Amino acid sequence: MKQLFDLTGKVAIITGGSRGLGLQMAEALGEMGAKLAITARKTDELAEAKSHLEKLGVEVLTVTNDLSKFDQIPGLVTKVLEHYGRIDILVNNAGATWGAPAEDYPFDAWMKVINLNVNGMFFLTQEVGKRAFIPQKSGKVIVTASIAGLRGNPPDMQTIAYNTSKGADVNFVRTLAAEWGRYNINVNAICPGFFPSKMASGIMEKLGDRIIAGTALGRVGGDEDLKGTVVLLASEAGRHITGQALAVDGGSMTF
Repeated sequence: MKQLFDLTGKVAIITGGSRGLGLQMAEALGEMGAKLAITARKTDELAEAKSHLEKLGVEVLTVTNDLSKFDQIPGLVTKVLEHYGRIDILVNNAGATWGAPAEDYPFDAWMKVINLNVNGMFFLTQEVGKRAFIPQKSGKVIVTASIAGLRGNPPDMQTIAYNTSKGADVNFVRTLAAEWGRYNINVNAICPGFFPSKMASGIMEKLGDRIIAGTALGRVGGDEDLKGTVVLLASEAGRHITGQALAVDGGSMTF
């Protein structure tokens, strides 16, 4: 069992890996032996995350990158391949949200959310697939989706672009898993419920008590609650799991 979960020698890219859920998953993969490449838009946050991870004994490459600028994606992959020589795991975690009533949702806000959560995620996966996973006949693609991609919202949440994008992410993994299974590539989504994070802070402030009351375990996600899931899907322990969207939400009963 220890060998099945061991990631020693594997190379993992984690987008949005400088804080929040991305950093939690980076910790988990690094603690199991993976070498990391974490990306984000802010160089200072990446440097802070790198220092934190290196104190845990993890080897880390940082790449400042904006995934909504699609022309930067090949360069990101090139940097990782030049540094490590291979890529084994891709965690598509970077994401954005925006709150507004559907009838008044701004065009720019819609495009920002869809471009990062769907388009950038796809183009990066495509690039890693062509240049690493397909040639080596192995790879693990993990997408941070959301329970928002599995169902609707209470009417006062008003995050239609986010929910739409996460629903697209869920069907993306189902479809790509079928296409790339012949290359021994696993493609899965993690669907977190509510975790304290910068992106979720507004919703938690507004609806936090209601969310907790509607959760079977009576709490929101914590600092280690995604670690087991991401290691399972990134390791040989999860080699027969593909095309799945796994909810990690404490048993949300709200929606």
